Amino acid sequence: MSKPVALTIAGSDPSGGAGIQADLKTFHQFGVYGAAAITLLTVQNTQRVARVEILDPSLVREQVEAVLEDIPPGAVKTGSLGNADMIRMVAALDLRGAPLVVDPVMVSKHGAPLIAAEAVAALKSELLPLAALVAPNLSEAEALTTLRIVTPDDARRAAEAILALGPQAVLLKGGHFHDTATDLLLTASGETHAFPAARIATTHTHGTGCTYAAAITALLAMRTPLPEAVARAKQFITEAIATNPGLGHGSGPVNHHACTGARPLIGLGN
Repeated sequence: MSKPVALTIAGSDPSGGAGIQADLKTFHQFGVYGAAAITLLTVQNTQRVARVEILDPSLVREQVEAVLEDIPPGAVKTGSLGNADMIRMVAALDLRGAPLVVDPVMVSKHGAPLIAAEAVAALKSELLPLAALVAPNLSEAEALTTLRIVTPDDARRAAEAILALGPQAVLLKGGHFHDTATDLLLTASGETHAFPAARIATTHTHGTGCTYAAAITALLAMRTPLPEAVARAKQFITEAIATNPGLGHGSGPVNHHACTGARPLIGLGN
């Protein structure tokens, strides 16, 4: 059997905690060959984002097409896309039927904007309907729906509103809730799954969204059913946070060498 392949289309983090660096580390940890097309360059570390430079969408398209023609991926992930032109370019790509995981990155862990405000409309109307999975955190879900999310019931309403935009599934990440870290998966076929985890008291959470979505993408590239892929990825990111390497003087990275072994799966059920 050929080795499974996953492609990330995302921004670069020179400090290695987020973006394509986190994605490629995660793909490797799951035994998946990782390919990457860079959408934007950042100057950042665990304490700050000093600069963001968005690449020409035609250059990014050529990167992706070079991969597709030679090493076709079994799943594709998007991260930070930067602007509406980049989003439209990605939406027009022929991904050869590979499932698309959209991590709608809008703001860095430090609060720096990573997507132009006018790009949100393009994200909602052009890219989300193509997604096998959209995986927003609470603030991203609020931006996509204009709903205020305070309670788990609010989270479910927001997930339903995003699902109505056309993706096959929505994973609303609950890590920003004060009293829980339960994620909610809704599918267009009517399935509902909750993925609980104990909150971990740490500031070392840089790149958690990238890493979590990359783990799901790697598992989809291995043809793992979506609910199982989310459950295994949830266990991975929980352990990655808990065993973080303690690097940096700000919001440090998670442990991309965390165990990916199969334990009894959490969260599978209505």
